[in-house]
Amino acid sequence: MSPGLVIDLKAQTHECGGKNDEFPALRSVLEHYREPELGKSLSQLLSSIFFLCTLWIAMWYTLRYAYIFTLILALPTAGFMLRLFLIQHDCGHGTFFRSRFANDCLGFCLGILTLTPYYHWRRNHSLHHAHAGNLDRRGDGDIYTLTVHEYLALPLFRQFAYRVFRNPLFLFGVGPVIHFLIRQRLPYCSRHWVRERINVYITDILIVLVFGTFSWLIGLRALVLIQLPVLAIGASIGVWLFFVQHHFYGTYWQHNDKWAYSAAGMKGSSYYALPVILQWFTANIGFHHIHHLDSRIPNYRLQKCFDENR
Repeated sequence: MSPGLVIDLKAQTHECGGKNDEFPALRSVLEHYREPELGKSLSQLLSSIFFLCTLWIAMWYTLRYAYIFTLILALPTAGFMLRLFLIQHDCGHGTFFRSRFANDCLGFCLGILTLTPYYHWRRNHSLHHAHAGNLDRRGDGDIYTLTVHEYLALPLFRQFAYRVFRNPLFLFGVGPVIHFLIRQRLPYCSRHWVRERINVYITDILIVLVFGTFSWLIGLRALVLIQLPVLAIGASIGVWLFFVQHHFYGTYWQHNDKWAYSAAGMKGSSYYALPVILQWFTANIGFHHIHHLDSRIPNYRLQKCFDENR
């Protein structure tokens, strides 16, 4: 991995010109929660894979009876797929294991299951962390968002297209499926991101091989009937979570000359309080303000950080 790609607080502060009024005090608190714990990491990984495989097989078994049973099982199956995506997310931040190599190997492998090219996604996501809430640096790893002034300056057909894009039926329904199934098969990054573009092609080939093998074993129809609802539900929930973590009344937006990293973390990232079971499935991503203040904290230590620093 290239140096500095997994962005920590120091790198993010440097990238935004050192504008971080609360940084010294916050760093001294947050750095105590950074250390990954191998036992907890393996427990999360193995339990998620076990239940995902068990539920996937159960979905295949129910196809011979009534498809409604398959669809019912698709919900928890999508939950475990989402949980694996969030483990991949931790790998991208270098927080799931101490070893960078182990993080990258696991993240790459999980990317085949989640249909997400790991290195390509990781670089875009690092830019999201570096620029979240910055009006002058939108467009990298975020959801396309306009100011009211920008929207009103558009011609009518582009205003209509923007409203369609931001409509919940598209944003949380059709859009996520298109993104994970089609858009992530294409290297939409800069042509200078050579490694990331190659990663997209390699991931695509491996996805074809893995799911092609499943299709050969159980049949293409069965594969689609199982995997499509899992993809649709998991992708929709994932995009919903990403949306509410940064789009809410009073969220933080500033132009570059006034933007500050710590303020963007505290005021521009939500604390999304979820029921315990949903918090478990989403790997504590609801503590998003803490995650944006220090992305090197493993997901299973975010609750402890929150409880001890109310």
